Amino acid sequence: MNKILKATALPNGRLHVALQDGRYGEFDVKPFMKTDFFAKLKDESYFQQVRLFFSGVGWPDGQDIGPDTVASHLTITTLS
Repeated sequence: MNKILKATALPNGRLHVALQDGRYGEFDVKPFMKTDFFAKLKDESYFQQVRLFFSGVGWPDGQDIGPDTVASHLTITTLS
């Protein structure tokens, strides 16, 4: 299992993440926002509150996405 080391909110429902295996890239959260559970992430100020949650990412009201999901949908921007 890969671990997310850093996550930064970007505009338009995207995250810039750094993975333990050295990959960096963007993860598009918008497809997940179509469900009721993630709908609150459409609020840009709430989306900006992303934080590391265990090995993945999460938000204050309990929405979370695991590291394997992020890694499998990652658009690589830089390789270390």
